[in-house]
Amino acid sequence: MQYAIGIDLGGTHLRAALVDRDGNVLAHQRVLTLAQEGPDAVIGRMLALIRAMHSAHPNASICGVGIAAPGPLDPVSGVVVTTPNLPGWDNFPLRERVASALDWPVVIGNDANLAAVGEWRFGGGRGMQNLIYVTISTGIGGGIIADGKLLLGHRGLAAEIGHMVLSFEGPTSGSAPTRGSWEALASGTALARDAAAALRAGTSTLLSELATPDTVSTMYIQAAAEQGDAFAQELIEQAGRWCGVAFVTLLHLFSPEAIFIGGGVSNLGDRLLAPARKEIESRALPGYRETPLILTHLGDSIGLLGAAAYVFDECSPVASDTSA
Repeated sequence: MQYAIGIDLGGTHLRAALVDRDGNVLAHQRVLTLAQEGPDAVIGRMLALIRAMHSAHPNASICGVGIAAPGPLDPVSGVVVTTPNLPGWDNFPLRERVASALDWPVVIGNDANLAAVGEWRFGGGRGMQNLIYVTISTGIGGGIIADGKLLLGHRGLAAEIGHMVLSFEGPTSGSAPTRGSWEALASGTALARDAAAALRAGTSTLLSELATPDTVSTMYIQAAAEQGDAFAQELIEQAGRWCGVAFVTLLHLFSPEAIFIGGGVSNLGDRLLAPARKEIESRALPGYRETPLILTHLGDSIGLLGAAAYVFDECSPVASDTSA
C-alpha cells in the first residue's frame, strides 16, 4: 500500500494527515499556524508535522507530500503569488522551500482546487468525469474537474470562481476587492457585513439580542433565522439567490455532473440552497436544470484528502525506507 502526506496551510491552523490510496486517514495532527511569525517559522512547523506523520508509520511507503495553500498560486512553479491571510508570502517559493528539506516529491495546489480533487477521488464525486466543488466560507472559492482532469488554466490560476462579477453596482467586501463579485455578495463575510449594517441602522431583528455589529456572524444569522426572524431569513435567501445566479453561469460554462458545496456557510443548508435551486430552475437552459447541488460529506478533511490525492496523481512512488 502506498501513502501520501497531505498538508492544509490555513491562516489559523496547519494540519497534516497520512492518507492511503483509498482515502483512509492513518494519522492526523493540527497546530496553530502563527502566521504573524513569518514564512520561515511556518515552514518549520510544516516540516515538523510532515516528520510526525512519517514517524507515526515509519514503514509506510510514502509517494510524496501535497500542500493545499491559499491562492492565487502557481502549482507548476510551486510559487504562492499572494495570500491575504499569510503576511510575507507574496511570490513565495513554497514548494522549493519544503522540498529542499525532504527526500520526497512535493506538490502544491490552491486549497479550493485540491478540495475539488478530494471530492472527486474520495467523496461523492467518485467515478465522475465532470464536477465543480464550491467552498462558501469567509470567502468563496472552488475547483473544477473537467473531462477527468483538474482544470488549472494559465499559470494554474483557473477557477477563482468567487471573483466572478454578478452585479455592476455590487459592493466590495474585505477579501473580495472585486466589486459586485460572488464573494462580495454571498460569502460569510458579506452576510456579516450586511447584518452589521442593519444593526447599526436600527433594523428590527432578533440579531440585536444575539450579537453586536462587531460580533455578528453567519452562526448568529442562522440562529435568528431558525427562530423565525424575518430579516435573517431574507438575508440568507438573498445570498442563496446570488449563489443560484453564479451556479447558472458555472452550469452553462462547464456542464458538470454535479456541483458539490462545502465551507462554513454551507451549514445553512436548504435555507441557502432552496433559493439557489429556484434561480437555476428559472434561469438555466433546460439541459442544465437537473444538475444536483450536493453538500460535501468530507467536512474539514476535504483539503487534506485532496492534497494527498494530488500526490497520487502527480508523483511516482519512492522506496519505503526513504526518510525525511
